[in-house]
Amino acid sequence: MNFISTRDQTAPATLATALRAGLAPDGGLYVPESLPAFSPADLAGCSDLPATAEQVLADFFADSELTDELATICREALDLPLPLTGIGPYTWMLELHHGPTAAFKDFAARFLAACLQRLRKEDEPEQTVIVATSGDTGAAVAAAFHRRPGFRVVILYPDGRVSERQAHQLGCFGDNITTFRVDGDFDTCQRLAKWALGDADLARQLALTSANSISIGRLLPQIAYFVHATAALWRSIEQPVDVIVPTGNLGNALAAILAREIGLPIGEVVLATNANRTLPDFFSGQRYRGRPGIRTLANAMDVGDPSNFERLAWFFRDRDLRDAGIDADTVDDDTIRSTIKTVFDGEGRVICPHTACAMAVLARRREAGNRQPTVIAATAHPAKFDSVVEPLIGRSVALPPALAELMERPSRAEALEGSIEAFRERLKAWQR
Repeated sequence: MNFISTRDQTAPATLATALRAGLAPDGGLYVPESLPAFSPADLAGCSDLPATAEQVLADFFADSELTDELATICREALDLPLPLTGIGPYTWMLELHHGPTAAFKDFAARFLAACLQRLRKEDEPEQTVIVATSGDTGAAVAAAFHRRPGFRVVILYPDGRVSERQAHQLGCFGDNITTFRVDGDFDTCQRLAKWALGDADLARQLALTSANSISIGRLLPQIAYFVHATAALWRSIEQPVDVIVPTGNLGNALAAILAREIGLPIGEVVLATNANRTLPDFFSGQRYRGRPGIRTLANAMDVGDPSNFERLAWFFRDRDLRDAGIDADTVDDDTIRSTIKTVFDGEGRVICPHTACAMAVLARRREAGNRQPTVIAATAHPAKFDSVVEPLIGRSVALPPALAELMERPSRAEALEGSIEAFRERLKAWQR
């Protein structure tokens, strides 16, 4: 299978080229030329996520340099806990936060790293992976690439706009990981990353690639876990399920939408955003308008101009996107707080601010009479947001072991002005 740009101004690329480049030469995002088709019955023999991923991703990897490696990559990268827990009548929570950095980004970051490691030739120069992060992506990418020979990672995060524990994670790896705390918001960081990837000379000299959700290598494995969860539920209840996904840059939600597009029994996909209203405004009928990100308690979703909207619009280019079984709803900080407290008081369940957005949207739908079977995507461990969560529930949240180990390491991030000129100057030290 080949991959093409959403802007259709560059030649089709192989999977290897798309993975290594991150961003297409014309500035667009890579998308597959076609989508495979599956039914739940096709996946009946898939007992775990790696097996499901191998089957679902086989067509995307067909005739590529990685075809014969796909099974090993899936087993190596995706062999993480994936609980699907009942939390009420016909309601389940898909817990995506049991990886090494306690966020859903671990699945895709490990998958991308495993792919790029196998594509790299021994005599090639070091490859530089640039990642802009609003909180969780950077740590997942750092963990996935830490001490991998032949790779350097550059993390850009908005200074003061992530939780203390997130900031510690982002700066605690060292070695081949360089972390910048940028004067600006996530969109500033994303702009710097896209500029670097779009500068042909710089991209060549530093062998640049992206590990953000603009990378097709991030999107593909995320499709697989939504497929695995919804196929399992179909075998149990034989009904389609709605899926509510906390979203900022739209990558994880797009994966759920594509799981439905390839044939899984998913009904409506609901985008649960924080006070950044770009997507809810669009799906309510307004013109799409990117805007500066607003700072909220659900900081990993503080995105005002989600990159993956370009991909979403491409996939639905021949259909009305507002009539495609997608909805979006916005949740303010007061509702995030009250939802965290209500869920804990009522169920004893501790959730992070991002998952609280999805739970708040679910509550609204149930109050309005919606009784559709529904899956909530729980995207991060609440211990990463102790300063928000603990005062609301009145007790401490235990750190998962992997996160506790990261908190014991020293942490350092370099201050960076949020301008292309400042970033260019810093990167000059690495140019060959």
